[in-house]
Amino acid sequence: MRRIAVLSALLLCSACGARQKPLPAGPVGVSPSPAAPGTPRPGETVRELDLDHDGHADVWSFSVKGPDGAPVVVRQEKDLDHDGRVDCWEAYDAGGALARLAYDMDLDGRPDLALDFEEGRLVRKAYDLGVDGLPRTVAFYEGASLVRRERDTNRDGRVDTWEYWKDGQVERIGVDLDGDGQVDRWEIRPAAPAPGPAPRP
Repeated sequence: MRRIAVLSALLLCSACGARQKPLPAGPVGVSPSPAAPGTPRPGETVRELDLDHDGHADVWSFSVKGPDGAPVVVRQEKDLDHDGRVDCWEAYDAGGALARLAYDMDLDGRPDLALDFEEGRLVRKAYDLGVDGLPRTVAFYEGASLVRRERDTNRDGRVDTWEYWKDGQVERIGVDLDGDGQVDRWEIRPAAPAPGPAPRP
């Protein structure tokens, strides 16, 4: 039931230059604090919200003073399934737009799916379904289109597979087989044939 609730909330490069590189240290840089939900950081004030009116807070909104002295929301923590633990983290840029969104999908109390935004557009999505806090797959977007996906298939914290996408399809895949940071094998995917008239019987 909890997983369904979280999933419901989710609904609301150059190929030749591929190099082995470390994956980001964490999906969104919002590693949960050991402190209780709603604990402000230095300089923050917190506002608690009880959206389901059960007498317990399920959203914590953190703000700092802006240049004019008015409060500016910088982040939020949310308890989507009302179990008393945070499972959604939001961060906002200086203009108040959503910059980072993270979810705990596997019930371990840590963010393992993260989405980064620029000017309201998704630019990066990181998946971490492991136990060490490192993302295993990072996808990059331009406009609304997936253009590249980097994977760590051997779980050593470094990219070893690069996928390049075009028009919604994988165009080519590079794989580092010996861990030297170079692509050892390229797989070129043929383009799908253009639709044409149906053949005559």
